[in-house]
Amino acid sequence: MNAENIAPHTMPAVTQLLETASRLERRLDRALSCTRGVSYSEYRLLATLAEASELGLPRIALADSVGLTASAVTRALKPLEKTGYVTTEKGERDARQSRAIITAAGLELLDDAKGILRDALRELPLNQLTAQKVSEFQSRLLELR
Repeated sequence: MNAENIAPHTMPAVTQLLETASRLERRLDRALSCTRGVSYSEYRLLATLAEASELGLPRIALADSVGLTASAVTRALKPLEKTGYVTTEKGERDARQSRAIITAAGLELLDDAKGILRDALRELPLNQLTAQKVSEFQSRLLELR
């Protein structure tokens, strides 16, 4: 195969992978938003902030951690701030260095959301696979990075 060409199966496989990921995310979004009013992306932000120190994370670091742009993180944090799940501390010299910090209410929401996600994940066909098959699948996904 010429290095400039791609195998005929590559485009359909990538398309299917992205469509599947999108459908899974929408499914998790629905489960979370129907009961707790947050999206899966917001859940990921909260979970990442919960793993950080009590000093929180700069928005740029948070964006890198969850695979979003800094502006997308800024937009996603606004409703979380309004509802009291996150606070923001402005950088002294540079607004880009403002830090997001999860609040006690955010930690409580995150704990509830984890239970909701467990219920949603329990229903996925992936949950029926053996640990070895899932490990092989994860290894293949890592190769795509």
